[in-house]
Amino acid sequence: MGISGRDLVTAGHGLEADDLPPFDAERPDAARVDPRAWFDAPDRPFEIEIGCGKGTFLVQQAEDGRDVNYLGIEQARAFYRHAADRARRRALANVRILHADATEFVRYRCPDAIATVVHLYFSDPWPKKRHHKRRVAQERSLADFHRVLAPDGQLRLVTDHDDLWTWYEALAERCAHLFERRPFAAVESAQPGELVGSNYERKFAREGRPFHAMTLVRKKGPHPR
Repeated sequence: MGISGRDLVTAGHGLEADDLPPFDAERPDAARVDPRAWFDAPDRPFEIEIGCGKGTFLVQQAEDGRDVNYLGIEQARAFYRHAADRARRRALANVRILHADATEFVRYRCPDAIATVVHLYFSDPWPKKRHHKRRVAQERSLADFHRVLAPDGQLRLVTDHDDLWTWYEALAERCAHLFERRPFAAVESAQPGELVGSNYERKFAREGRPFHAMTLVRKKGPHPR
C-alpha cells in the first residue's frame, strides 16, 4: 500500500539500486551502466531528474515530450514507488524511476556525455551549517554533472530557499570553468506562471514564497577527474 492508500506497482518502470552491478573500487568501470538502455528507444535524447519525489514534474514533462527519455532518481522509497506506479498507470514508455542515491549513481555508474539535461528542483536545503555537506550541489557533484552531460548540456536549478540560492550562486561562480550561467526558461509542461510545475513549487507558491532559478550550460572541454 502506498502513501496514496492505493496498491503501487513499480514493475516495468521502477528499478532498484540492488539490481545494478556490484561496485568494486578496484574495477570502477565494471560498475558502469548506461541507463539509456533501460528504454525501448534508447537513441532518444536523455534527461535526468535528481530527487524526483512523487514524479509530478517528470510525468507531466514526459507526457508533453514523448520523444525524450526521462530518468527520475529518488532515494525515499515511498516516493520512488509512487512515482514509478504513476508512470506505469500512464503507460509512459519514456520514463524510468530509480530508487538510489542520485549523486552516487551519477558519480560511479553513469558513462560520460549521456544526458542533455540534469534537473535539480527544490532540493533539500539542509539549512544547518553542519549539514551543508549533505546538499546535492557541491563542487564535486557539479564536476560529475559536467562529465555526464553532453556538450552544451544543461544543469537546471530551482529553489525557494534563500540561503541555498546564495550557495548555488557561489558554486556557479567557482565552477565557471565548467558551466556558463544563463537565465532559466520555464519548462514546456509548466502551467502559466510556473517554472517547472512540481508539487513543491505549487505548494510553496500557495504559501507566497519567491523562487530562484538558473541554468548552467556545460562548457566544452574535458571534465575534471
